[in-house]
Amino acid sequence: MAIVAAMTGLDVDALVDLRRSIAPVATARQIAMYLAHVGLGLPQADVAQAFRRDRSTVAYACRRIEDLRDDPAFDHRVAQMEACLRWATER
Repeated sequence: MAIVAAMTGLDVDALVDLRRSIAPVATARQIAMYLAHVGLGLPQADVAQAFRRDRSTVAYACRRIEDLRDDPAFDHRVAQMEACLRWATER
């Protein structure tokens, strides 16, 4: 979560806030969920618990981010976050 927050200029608390969010916050939250599931290999149920959401919300977030990655600029941004995540977890 910290990597996504830092790279999007958002506060970590905004990513786990239970209230409905404006689009940039919602997308950042979805990226964080995607990275937790795909990048770290965490089960969707565990990701859902960490974000205080339902597992179906995590599944939707992963599908949405995969779709958005068809845009080269968005894909590059997520790839940068994935690289930071790999670096942080390999230390």
